[in-house]
Amino acid sequence: MRIRATVAVVSGALALSALAVPAAQADDSAGDTKISNVVVNGGKAVVVDPTTAKKVTLTFTATDNSGIAWAHPILYRGASIEKSETGALADSSDGRAKCTKVDATKSTCKATFTLKQRDNLINSVAGTWKVWIVAAAKDDDYMEKENAKSFSVQRASKLTVNASPEPVKKGKTITVTGTLSRANWETKKYAGYTGQSVKLQFRKKSSSTYTTVKTIKSGSAGSLKTTVKASVDGYYRYSFAGTTTTPAVNAAGDFVDVK
Repeated sequence: MRIRATVAVVSGALALSALAVPAAQADDSAGDTKISNVVVNGGKAVVVDPTTAKKVTLTFTATDNSGIAWAHPILYRGASIEKSETGALADSSDGRAKCTKVDATKSTCKATFTLKQRDNLINSVAGTWKVWIVAAAKDDDYMEKENAKSFSVQRASKLTVNASPEPVKKGKTITVTGTLSRANWETKKYAGYTGQSVKLQFRKKSSSTYTTVKTIKSGSAGSLKTTVKASVDGYYRYSFAGTTTTPAVNAAGDFVDVK
């Protein structure tokens, strides 16, 4: 049985240890073992704030005609499991998933991982992560998948807005300021997100729908500032569409009374 195995997370990077003869290819298998239905965090991106460790749940199905003996999953960021930049093992004594027998051939498996700032999370590893899984059967068949599923790990975002003066006379200039920031996992604080396209949006007091007025770029320390002409009572907000490393976010609308 030739299976690559990973056994620890050391200084935020995966430590790889050959518990069997290393496989030459990225994926490897023997017999009829299969891995399917891989879901990370309920299918949603994993968004992590600056200070709170994030628990991430992985579920999958493993099948073999002899039944499943065990399964070992890892979440990692990098070109391959051997060249991973960082990763996380399942929160169990041996790093294995908890597999529950469904019938003679199928088991449903579940594992929980912890992503922690300054541990396995630094700013540069935000983006696309992968799931490595090896499942072993009772007859020594197995399947190893280096990228059983891809998912996003993102730095939590915040967006503020302030429209002034208020109240304001119709036709006069309104200045709309705000800040776009995101989690810095290394300082454990929010920091400005510069150079990003952010939409200024408006909705009338009588409406429930925002429309885009203009798009601007966030400046130094994530600062936002632009002007519009006052027309009718309503709410102004900034809206950020998000990036691969940072989720979309809308500021709460700021009401302006136009006299």
